[in-house]
Amino acid sequence: MSRLAAIDVGTNSVRLYVAEMLAGGRKELDRALVITRLGEGVDRTRRLSPEPLRRTLDAIASYHRRARELGAERVRIAATSAVRDASNRDEFFESVRQETGVEAEVLSGDREARLSFLGATSELRGEAGPFLVLDVGGGSTEFVAGRREPEAWISVDIGSVRLTERHIRSDPPKAEEIGALEGNADEGIARAEEVIGRSARTLVGLAGTITTIAAVALGLEGYDRDAIHHARLSLDRVRDVDAMLRSITRAERKALPAMPPGREDVIVAGSTIVRRVMERLDFEELLVSEADILDGLVLEIAGEREN
Repeated sequence: MSRLAAIDVGTNSVRLYVAEMLAGGRKELDRALVITRLGEGVDRTRRLSPEPLRRTLDAIASYHRRARELGAERVRIAATSAVRDASNRDEFFESVRQETGVEAEVLSGDREARLSFLGATSELRGEAGPFLVLDVGGGSTEFVAGRREPEAWISVDIGSVRLTERHIRSDPPKAEEIGALEGNADEGIARAEEVIGRSARTLVGLAGTITTIAAVALGLEGYDRDAIHHARLSLDRVRDVDAMLRSITRAERKALPAMPPGREDVIVAGSTIVRRVMERLDFEELLVSEADILDGLVLEIAGEREN
C-alpha cells in the first residue's frame, strides 16, 4: 500500500486529493478546495498578477504540508489554463519549487482532457458509453469523448472566469451580456463538436462549476460529496438553475447555502456554458462526477510506480 497526492492549480481554484492505493482500488484520505483566482486578469494581460499568485502559492504550500502529514510518498503539482497562458509562468514554477521542493508541471490542454477522462470514468459501472466528459474550468473547458480510453478530445478557451471577465459588467447580468456570453460559448462548443462529434450517449460533468450547479439543483445546505457524486441532472433542471443564478445579484448568489466562497461572481458564466453544451449537443441528462483530473493524476502516478 502507498499514499499518493495531487494538487491541481486551476484558473479559479487550488485543489488537493490524497489517496491510499489499495489492491482493489483507492481510499480517499483528504480532498479539499480553496478559491484563489490565479487567473484573474490573465485573459487581458497574459500575466499572473502578484496578489492572486501569492494567494495561490500559500494554498499550494498549505496543501503540500497536509499531504506530507498524511504520509503521501509523492505529491504531484499540476497547473492548467492560467499558468499555460501567462508570460511570467517561470515565476510561478520557481516560487512553487521554493515553497515545496516539488517541480510543478503545466498540463497541456490535451493532457488535461485525457486525465479528466481517466478520473471521471474510473468509477463508472454499468453506464452507457461512449462517454463525453465535460470539464468546465476557470480558463478553459475540456471535452473528451471515448469508451474505455479517450478517443477524441479538445480544450477550448471558454472557462467561467475568462467569459465573466469578457462579458459580464452588470449585477445581475443584463440580457445583452448573457447573449454575448452565450455567443462566445457557442463558438467554443462548435469548435469542440468538430473534433468530438456526436456519438457519445452519456454526458459526464465534473469540476467545481458543475458540482456547484448540482448542489444548487439538489437544494443542498452545503457541500455533500456523497449526494453530488453521480447525481443526475435533467436539461430542464440545469435550465432552471441557470435562469435563477443569472436573475439574482452576486450577493444573493453568495448567500445560497451550496455556493462555495469565491464562486458567486463566475458561476453564471459557468452555468451558461453547461446549459449551452447540453442544448447544442442534444443531451437531456448530465451525470455529475466528483472524480476528475485529481483522480486521473493520482492514477497516473500509481501506474508509473507499477511500471
